[in-house]
Amino acid sequence: MAKQVVAIVGRPNVGKSTLFNYLTGKRISIVEDTPGVTRDRIYAEVEWRNRKFTLIDTGGIEPYTEDAIMQQMKRQAEIAIETANVIIFMVDGKEGMTASDKEVATMLRKTSKPVILVVNKVDNVGDPPPEIYEFYNLGMGEIFAVSSIHGLGIGELLDEIYKYFPEEDTEEYDESVIKVAVIGKPNAGKSSLINRILGEERVIVTDIPGTTRDAIDTYVENGDDKYVFIDTAGIRRKSKITENIERYSVIRSWSAVDRADVCLIMIDAVDGVTEQDTKIAGYAHEQGKAAIIVVNKWDLIEKKTGTMEEYRKTVYEKLGFMLYAPVVFISAKTGQRVHKIFELIKHVADQASLRISTGMLNDLVNESVAMVQPPSDKGRRLKIYYMTQVSVKPPTFVIFVNDIELMHYSYERYLENQLRKSFGFEGTPIRFIHREKGEE
Repeated sequence: MAKQVVAIVGRPNVGKSTLFNYLTGKRISIVEDTPGVTRDRIYAEVEWRNRKFTLIDTGGIEPYTEDAIMQQMKRQAEIAIETANVIIFMVDGKEGMTASDKEVATMLRKTSKPVILVVNKVDNVGDPPPEIYEFYNLGMGEIFAVSSIHGLGIGELLDEIYKYFPEEDTEEYDESVIKVAVIGKPNAGKSSLINRILGEERVIVTDIPGTTRDAIDTYVENGDDKYVFIDTAGIRRKSKITENIERYSVIRSWSAVDRADVCLIMIDAVDGVTEQDTKIAGYAHEQGKAAIIVVNKWDLIEKKTGTMEEYRKTVYEKLGFMLYAPVVFISAKTGQRVHKIFELIKHVADQASLRISTGMLNDLVNESVAMVQPPSDKGRRLKIYYMTQVSVKPPTFVIFVNDIELMHYSYERYLENQLRKSFGFEGTPIRFIHREKGEE
């Protein structure tokens, strides 16, 4: 299920960035008493009551200004509102209600999304000052008084946000449907691939990077198998994102990864694996998603004997953390090897759902330990008591040991390789959790 998106909006200098920093636990936004310091939306992950959501900080909305930068910031905030599932509308309790607050309220009343009115800078514990009640005139419902600098009232605010999140087990598609996110930097051929799969021009395809502004879901059946392809806007490095709408589409792309069972990581064969491709693949890996590396535009590469193997080797050198992911070389334009993609998607989705019995796992552990002794430190050797699988998508294993400190990364990697050698797990990351005997 995709993470919910929460945007903090309001006129400049009401304390939006201070609240953002408090909630994310990091000093991400610049906090300064100069209106317009936060010029772009910044986003980060927040967790509350075991639910993660994406929080967006925005530049202030100043409806009456003719200043070009302030107008840009207003557009940025509008895009954040379009993107968000829940909106925090922040006002300044010390300064009182302004004409700009009224204009922002008018703008927000036009959206069908839930809006939470937050009066900031209420810095004293106890009953809120009577002045804040004038904000009821904005017609936005209940008021939440907070001090984002001191953290007062934040728990109540987070509980209110949480109320608007859908039930966690709500799923848009049946479990039998494999959800596939097509991700990659702009112009790698994501839309072209989906059009080739569909055999029709369902998605606009042009040579202008960023044509796909939003994530688009396309339902496809192949034999008895059902798929939903999520085409995402191309993800670029932040320094290269100059167009407002493209900033907003990056969040959608991350959300598409969150929703997916399998990620197709599109690489432009002509460009090779770029730094941005590494970041995109890294995000899918961190989220524990099954993955296939799709090298597109293979028709444009001059070939000789061994070109494909040489290219595959280079891909794995650049994406060293993703050696489990199969690499397929295609041309979305000519249709070369596109038919292999369905087969691979089904295969890696099955591998990510694989369950191994505790008995088989412990046979493997005993054999592995007999072949390569566990590491030791200062005369004390690691003992592995047993291993059990606790979940799938990605396959996750708990290893019970005598001392977690003795479990070296290289030995964990060795055990992972043994698991893959014996059971496959192609296309999926594997997670390990270490526990000392007696721990739950």
